[in-house]
Amino acid sequence: MQPLKQQFLKGTFLVCILVFSIISCTSESQVGGLALYTVRDAMGEDTETTLKTVAEIGYQNVEAAGYKDGKYYNMSPADFKAYLQKLQLNPISTHQSSVTLENAATEMADAKAAGFMYFVVPIPPMGLFTYDSETSTMGMTGGAKNLAHILDELGEKANEAGLKLLYHNHDFEFKKDSTGVVPIDYLLENCNPKYVNFQMDLFWVTKAGADPLAYFEKYPGRFKIWHVKDMDEEGKFAPVGKGTIDFARILAEKEKSGMEYYMVEQDKTFTMEPLEAIKVSHKSIQEIGFQ
Repeated sequence: MQPLKQQFLKGTFLVCILVFSIISCTSESQVGGLALYTVRDAMGEDTETTLKTVAEIGYQNVEAAGYKDGKYYNMSPADFKAYLQKLQLNPISTHQSSVTLENAATEMADAKAAGFMYFVVPIPPMGLFTYDSETSTMGMTGGAKNLAHILDELGEKANEAGLKLLYHNHDFEFKKDSTGVVPIDYLLENCNPKYVNFQMDLFWVTKAGADPLAYFEKYPGRFKIWHVKDMDEEGKFAPVGKGTIDFARILAEKEKSGMEYYMVEQDKTFTMEPLEAIKVSHKSIQEIGFQ
């Protein structure tokens, strides 16, 4: 029989290993989530039931895209946070397209009250975003330098509010503007990384003809959240794993990118219902190797 002290130490060691394993698995499993923009119509019709379905499918984290008049999906920030907690969903990030330098303090206070960590600027704010319906092309006015100044100021305000600010890309930021500047390059090189980092949308980077890995190499650590969505052979949105994007290749460089979370997203699901599409994507991300 082993001495009592030796048995105790052995038992303590095994318990520590078990606890460490549980913590490690839990930490890894909480990297993935869902951008609620994908199910925006369902969220508008029945927020609580939709969130319950999202949790039942297996998503653990969420990104909001439904802030209006101080509420998230018609719920106060505190009530929204409480309901997510009830479902064991974690509020990670929120897209706030209505933010301005004037209302930033209010919007950021609401985001903090709802439990979010990341405050995402999804398009050039304050009327700078443009969309041509005839050609279905996006763009911006004011230039990259102006946008960088705005993001830096918003980033400082976010820091004061206890949040982290990210800018989300589409395709136009990766293309030269009328002055020959590639906006995303200018932002990455000139925005203060202490206050401003980025949410890389892998679909839109690919759509622009750019390589995510080249950006990870040149600007390591700057892409804190990814939007993971696929592209079919026609260049349209597709459920993850049902398109042409090589996610395994991109995932292999997640450490270099700085990715802390990723959000599954599909802007349009066409003939498939959004709630069905997110089931397909959830299965695929596990097969690809996302945690």
